[in-house]
Amino acid sequence: MSHLQSINPRTGTSSETNIRQSTPDDVDTAATRARLAFEQLSGRDRAWRAGLLRAMADELEARRADIVATADAETGLGEPRLGGELTRTCFQLRLFAEVVTEGGYLEAAIDHAGDTAMGPRPDLRRMLIPLGPVAVFGASNFPLAFSVPGGDTASALAAGCTVVVKAHESHPLTSRLCGEALQTAATRHGAPEGTVSVVYGREAGARLVQHPDITAVGFTGSLGGGKALLELINSRPDPIPFYGELSGINPLVVTEQAAAERAGEIGKGLAGSFLLGSGQFCTKPGLAFVPRGEGGDAVVTALAGQVEDSAPPVLLNEGIRDSFASGSQRLAGLPGMTTVATGAPADGSGVSGFAGQARVLTADAADLDETATHECFGPVVVVVRYADDKELLDTLSRLEPSLTATVHLGTGEAGGRTELLDGLRRLSGRLVFDGYPTGVAVSWAQHHGGPWPSTNTVHTSVGTTAIRRFLRPYAWQGAPEAALPEELRDGPADIPRRVDGVLTLPGSE
Repeated sequence: MSHLQSINPRTGTSSETNIRQSTPDDVDTAATRARLAFEQLSGRDRAWRAGLLRAMADELEARRADIVATADAETGLGEPRLGGELTRTCFQLRLFAEVVTEGGYLEAAIDHAGDTAMGPRPDLRRMLIPLGPVAVFGASNFPLAFSVPGGDTASALAAGCTVVVKAHESHPLTSRLCGEALQTAATRHGAPEGTVSVVYGREAGARLVQHPDITAVGFTGSLGGGKALLELINSRPDPIPFYGELSGINPLVVTEQAAAERAGEIGKGLAGSFLLGSGQFCTKPGLAFVPRGEGGDAVVTALAGQVEDSAPPVLLNEGIRDSFASGSQRLAGLPGMTTVATGAPADGSGVSGFAGQARVLTADAADLDETATHECFGPVVVVVRYADDKELLDTLSRLEPSLTATVHLGTGEAGGRTELLDGLRRLSGRLVFDGYPTGVAVSWAQHHGGPWPSTNTVHTSVGTTAIRRFLRPYAWQGAPEAALPEELRDGPADIPRRVDGVLTLPGSE
């Protein structure tokens, strides 16, 4: 069987690894081991699980130099960016350890037996329990934070699940290195074999989501890839949850007052946002709504000036490079579309691999082609010039939902823009004010999701509540104490609980 290739996107050169594509037997073995490990882990307490997450973060930190250098060679994202991404990856593992320790995520509730207005009530106790083995698909654009050791893996392990990761083909060596770090940490912490494992190849991914031992799927990638996996999942005898972070145009709106007050600042900030990571962020603003008139002209001028000075961006792989080239050219050729700025071309830049060329395009809102309202992955932004609020709102109403929406308002303007803000809220899972959507903080209040096709509407893939995807509610009725989990037994508890309808905090019972 042939081995996988590792390709440097800066040069386009490939080298053979000693990693082979996983066979059907390999996938079956990984899924079975994940099930057996899950059965063993069900007896471990929350303190042990928090320790596992911290041990994994420590092991990744110990291998920082090798991980960052390997990821840079396979993605071209640059060691400073990847060093920050590894820091984020370790941070979110440790943050989920805090989530597990705090215990509020369990939603524990106790209703003692007794008389109620509805009649006698039995003793009922409820909390969230882990689903089982989870399949995680690594992303091309975040080889650490959304791949083998990323947020899906961290939140699934925090929930008490085991994980089988399907590595992304763009960075196999990085995936193996991170997988080995997680497995080493798990073994040292006393976790069973199969707690975390990695499989390789597209056929392995297809088999994985159909395996009967897999109970949920976390996916970050294209809309087409997500739909293909969802179709496979829905063909199972027992369809399972699919949590896909897919595509979106992430509209950004500049009001007339904002353009008048700070056009240069907005134009420069927009350039930095859509060029960040070579335009390969899921939160890249792909459509920017800018008013017609002097203020809007100044925004476009500042934006174009930044892009004309930009170096050729290195794209992650040949497929993304080719898709961006054809997609951006197709956008530029649409009726009513004008190219107002391009970055430096790849020729003569010293980049011999998968380089692109940044573009800024403009179109009038009244003439906006539907094609321009869909994501083009890479460093291109379409500036939509609108005449008035009616034209702006009418155009926004035709957009598909996205992960984010952004609005730049003038001083004191927020109170009078309810209709605009409501429209943007319906389109997104996160509304950014006077900023830019690229960059997603890992925190308790974060939400990284949105209505389909951006993701699954009610869940997030970033932040502490990402754990909720891999849990299910379960109730015990009339159970003897010995049959109950520790968190639902009477007496003092170390987690928040609702007891007979009253929220109680640790130490208050």
